Amino acid sequence: MGTQHLTDALIRRLPAPERGNRIVYDNTVTGLGARVTANGAKSFVLTYTVRGSGRQRRYTIGGCDRWTATDARRRARELKAEIDAGGDPLGDIEATREAPDMSALIERVREEHFPRLRASSATEYERMLRNYVLKHFSERTKVADITYDDIDALHRSITRRGYKHRANRCIALLSKMFALSIRWKMRADNPCKGIERHTEHARRRYIKPDELARLVEALRTFPDQDIADAIRMLLLTGARKNEVCSMQFEHADLTAGTWSKPPASTKQDQPHQVPLSAPARQLLAERLAKRADGEVFVFPGRGDKQHLVNIWHAWIRLCKAADIKGLRLHDLRHSYASHLASSGHSLSLIGALLGHTQPQTTARYAHLFDDPLRKATEQVGAIVMNAGKEPSDETVTPLKRGGRP
Repeated sequence: MGTQHLTDALIRRLPAPERGNRIVYDNTVTGLGARVTANGAKSFVLTYTVRGSGRQRRYTIGGCDRWTATDARRRARELKAEIDAGGDPLGDIEATREAPDMSALIERVREEHFPRLRASSATEYERMLRNYVLKHFSERTKVADITYDDIDALHRSITRRGYKHRANRCIALLSKMFALSIRWKMRADNPCKGIERHTEHARRRYIKPDELARLVEALRTFPDQDIADAIRMLLLTGARKNEVCSMQFEHADLTAGTWSKPPASTKQDQPHQVPLSAPARQLLAERLAKRADGEVFVFPGRGDKQHLVNIWHAWIRLCKAADIKGLRLHDLRHSYASHLASSGHSLSLIGALLGHTQPQTTARYAHLFDDPLRKATEQVGAIVMNAGKEPSDETVTPLKRGGRP
């Protein structure tokens, strides 16, 4: 090694060593040198000591074929200013290289967050990761490098395909992932904050009387009566699909006429007991009489599944057979609530039967009381207008306590 005033001409004349490398240092900027390897490669380097640790490091500025000695000297002075301020240029590069990428974040979310979710939620999130997130972000994209604009672009991309609700769900998933990344020290902020999501309106699709009649007939002739019975239970109880599909015989007390749903099957992760109607008890009694030895599930699964899981394809076939359009399986739950409301039952009673823990969840069905309320107020109007008149052939039904006819 030696110290000389580095010039481009001098560097071009530097001979290659027989092995290893040789560094010629500049006599103007301390630590700046021109390194020559045994194969003749030449590059500018800066040797420096990290403040605090005393560790000596060597930072490669660039190849001598791309950098002039003057430019390398200017860059070396900039780096030395950073080092004097406590920086570590080479350490920054290594930190960036070792920083967690999207593959690391996704893997940790799968391992630590997904097991806490319901199986159906974890499956849905996995589908969104595969179909949207990993197609938009490279697995090697650094978690800390993702910006608000990147998230917004994904939201707009999904929206352009016509999936507004799915776009919102995907942003919700990413927001949770980046919230976890903050907890795990992968980044300092959440790039999903401030993303304007689409306004969502609760569905108001209920099965109509004529549709219900056609569906009942389609269920009667459906080849797979296990699935048909599961859908009948959805109609009769207003329960969620997972609650019905995972129902066990021990959860139903046919003598008391109750169904005790365990926390694992309910959305709120709370036990929920509901009364069973006579048709529901009869359905369960028939399945109990036919169950195989040792079978614990009311609707046993196929293959390696313990209980019935996927009935979506069967539902599509049933809707086609019954000539029903735009009705989802979950709409049967809403329809159950509509039957209760149209019969004049209160929102609190509807919420209790559906297993709602928040009154605002049940409030979505308030509009269904229009017909009972109109009937009630018409009866009051008739009483007022007929006050003092002789009774006519038209019978006015008096109001009972509580405001219901």
